[in-house]
Amino acid sequence: MDNYLAVLLFSFTTMITPGPNNIMIMSSGLNYGVRKSMPHYLGICLGFPAMVVAVGLGFDALFQEFPFLHEVIKVAGVLYLLYLAYHVAMAPVSNIGVVRRNPLTFLQAAVFQWVNPKAWIMATGAVAAYTTIDSDMFLQVVYITFAFFLATFPCIAIWLFLGTHLKKLLRNETHQRLFNVTMAILLVLSVIPVIIELASDYLA
Repeated sequence: MDNYLAVLLFSFTTMITPGPNNIMIMSSGLNYGVRKSMPHYLGICLGFPAMVVAVGLGFDALFQEFPFLHEVIKVAGVLYLLYLAYHVAMAPVSNIGVVRRNPLTFLQAAVFQWVNPKAWIMATGAVAAYTTIDSDMFLQVVYITFAFFLATFPCIAIWLFLGTHLKKLLRNETHQRLFNVTMAILLVLSVIPVIIELASDYLA
């Protein structure tokens, strides 16, 4: 694959920039620590590449045939992220060292990729941009998936450890509340482009 360096650059750039996965794993690192957040971390790191494979090898064609399915997933993703944002903002802050609720499990984090708007943009964008019809589609999808596999582990780890180090700065309850509300606002902001897109589709 001649443009594999471009695929790697795309993968690392998109994985390291803020999005629902990054914000949620940072919040998990803050509230639960690295060890308890590992299932969540691995669910992202393995769940997203699995999604890329599925999108590249058939789901994209399915959504081209039945576009309403993609719209349903978009709406479900927006509603779920708004639900998560509410719970992040309302999380108790009485003792940052005590686990209040269970962090996401491996399966929950993996399944979340399918309702994550940024994940859809990354997966479909990569497949559309870095595949050609005159080459083996299966091998091209494998290359793209491997690039995301390489990028996901270190990029998501940075956000996880950022959350754990923030714990030292957020012993004050007011600071922790501010952090939770800020994370909630960032989650909401991350889906505003999707909301605008959906609104324009239905109002057009």
